[in-house]
Amino acid sequence: MATRDERSGPEAVRITTAAPSRGSDIAARQKRYLFSMAIRTACFVGAVAVGPGWLRWVLIAGAVVLPYVAVVLASSTPKPRSEMPLRGTDWLGREIGPTR
Repeated sequence: MATRDERSGPEAVRITTAAPSRGSDIAARQKRYLFSMAIRTACFVGAVAVGPGWLRWVLIAGAVVLPYVAVVLASSTPKPRSEMPLRGTDWLGREIGPTR
């Protein structure tokens, strides 16, 4: 009998490896971006509140670098999961018989 590899046709798609919906993907990106910007704001406020010293420069450096990190994190897309391989089958019959 012919196996899946020998037949022509599209590869089966597993729903467990499907990408999240566009709306949930955008919501997750917005949350990551807002969290990063909240940390950046805290760095600016902390730099003003701390006063002169080395900690002020660390906080300023964090406030300068965080926008780049926030954009990179917000732009990243989730990779599909592939830890569950499909089992091959040699059965080529119909799953639903003809209707009358």
